[in-house]
Amino acid sequence: TQPTRDDGLDPGPIPGMGPADRRAVRGPAPGVGADLSGGPASATLALLAAGLPGAPGTLHGTPGTLAGERLLAVTFNDLTLGADVERTAELERARGIADNPRLHHVVVAAAEEGLPYADLDSTPLTDEPGPSLVAASRHRLRLSAGSADQLTGYGARQVLDAHPARLADLLMDRKRRHLLRPAAALAMADGASGVSLAVPFTVYRAARRLARTAQRDGVTAAARRLRDARPVGGPEGDAVGAAQGPGVLAASLAALSWCRPGPAARWLTGEALAEVSVRLETAAIRTAGGLGTRPGVLRARAALARQAADYRVLEQAAEVRHQRLHAPFLDNQVVRAARELPETLRVRPGARAAVLRDVLAGSGVHHLPEGWGGPSPTAQAKAARAGIRYALGQLTSLFEAPLLADAGLIEARVVRRALRAAADGEPLPLDGLAEIVSTELWLRRLLARRGTCWTGADAPRQRAVAAGVPPRTAL
Repeated sequence: TQPTRDDGLDPGPIPGMGPADRRAVRGPAPGVGADLSGGPASATLALLAAGLPGAPGTLHGTPGTLAGERLLAVTFNDLTLGADVERTAELERARGIADNPRLHHVVVAAAEEGLPYADLDSTPLTDEPGPSLVAASRHRLRLSAGSADQLTGYGARQVLDAHPARLADLLMDRKRRHLLRPAAALAMADGASGVSLAVPFTVYRAARRLARTAQRDGVTAAARRLRDARPVGGPEGDAVGAAQGPGVLAASLAALSWCRPGPAARWLTGEALAEVSVRLETAAIRTAGGLGTRPGVLRARAALARQAADYRVLEQAAEVRHQRLHAPFLDNQVVRAARELPETLRVRPGARAAVLRDVLAGSGVHHLPEGWGGPSPTAQAKAARAGIRYALGQLTSLFEAPLLADAGLIEARVVRRALRAAADGEPLPLDGLAEIVSTELWLRRLLARRGTCWTGADAPRQRAVAAGVPPRTAL
């Protein structure tokens, strides 16, 4: 542990304390701050917050702030990525945005200690498990350098981007010509010139098949596939091919369905998959036909709900004392406004960046760095793979006798083999591994807390009886 002072005075820079320890002692800066990763979502929030009325970076009437204080923009620099081209370009865009005189730019650099899975021992017990648990220490390093009110760009992709199933909604509205742009973007993302000519027809057939499939039939077919064969789940691409890279076309085609397995489904046992299939069939039977629910609307709402649930986990896991996190894109008013956007606009390639660019133009910001709003980099996946490689020993020991295996949900040897394969660079859904690891961690934290906290009105007296204290007799 680091040395501290108990005389009630400001500890100041104590010898032996690192930058993260000094930030933790100092606490968040007063006023308003924002994340600045270089992407369009965080950049939009930072530039809009810097233009708030009054002193830049401070809310009007906020005590303890100085007049003329600038908005604190925090950028996280992962040193383990080295000279990664995409990450370097993103940092350059963040630096270009931070040249605004109303921004005070702070770069938080971290090496192996900031990787996902690097510090699982410090993972707290949250209300529910979530993939953000495996990167809680990474987020805490960044947030500890922020302000008392820190703005984050979480949820922008789920709120503004179009889910691939939206293409079926367009066909249901007889707007076939609007499928040309997203299909062409998927053909370019696929990269195979000989196959790219057939991509638009493949996408059109998949969208038409989904548009002609009732919700009950689609869910029943998904349940049947879970029983017949082991599913191959993975991350879903968006309809405009924003996530450039191999597998974008396959992920988008797989997402053109009413229901599909999640990224962790490939590592579940047959018994667990059979139970899920029974629940799906029951839900399909209860679903009345002709409800008018569109597949794109339903899938987009489900994706947004998952992102919001994971953000709640992130708030608890990476909590910094005296700091409040804000996710404006997950605000109800922003979500409602985004739903008013026409689907023909949202399925266009680069729609999210175009919408945010118009928002900034309406606020008077017209000059943006070159490459702003481009495809999202793969640095996050690279960091997750590096974190698995760095913490492979700890992860392997975590699944020597996992609680999930005792419950019959997974097989320990299968998960250990998957972790080694991911560390070796095999193309596996890393989101699924994050869900399994976070759930196992959460269960262990929950069992460790059992007996140390009270639940229910009668719990205090029950614990006292268990400790040998006689119960209080009723008068």
